[in-house]
Amino acid sequence: MKLHIGGIEQQQGWTILNILGGPDVDYVGSCTDLSQFPNESIEEIYASHVFEHLGHRDELPQALGECYRALAPDGQLKISVPDLRVLATFFAQDTLSVNQRYELMLMMFGGQQDDFDFHKTGLFEELLNKYLNHVGFEKIQKVDEFNLFDDSSSMRLGDVLISLNLIATK
Repeated sequence: MKLHIGGIEQQQGWTILNILGGPDVDYVGSCTDLSQFPNESIEEIYASHVFEHLGHRDELPQALGECYRALAPDGQLKISVPDLRVLATFFAQDTLSVNQRYELMLMMFGGQQDDFDFHKTGLFEELLNKYLNHVGFEKIQKVDEFNLFDDSSSMRLGDVLISLNLIATK
């Protein structure tokens, strides 16, 4: 099984878990509780711009631990999150207009369009690696893009990628 956490776009071979229901959502639920999936039953988990919505003290470690538990040996967790380091660098530029800063603020804190569209955690490579190591992932690789779905993992400001994309292998 391949699990797309936070997905809305149906694609052959992928099962979708989303906090909100939808026409193509297979499971409605939180990524902090993957108990509907047995231990080591998933070969690949993909989550684009999901984990920043979780609190960094409890929810994020719990969700990453659930992913680790559910992944089969040599399974991969493909994560994309807004890269706080990149966004903060852009935000600090003196040449930005108020509207440009506002757009960056939305990328940092979420669009806040519904109860789940709030970013609780700012992530950057070293911190996300630390969380992944803590739950058991040892092999972590940074990649430019996944090109699996039409989502925010490839989002750019100008020619600069704003997403941190990592593959963690169990």
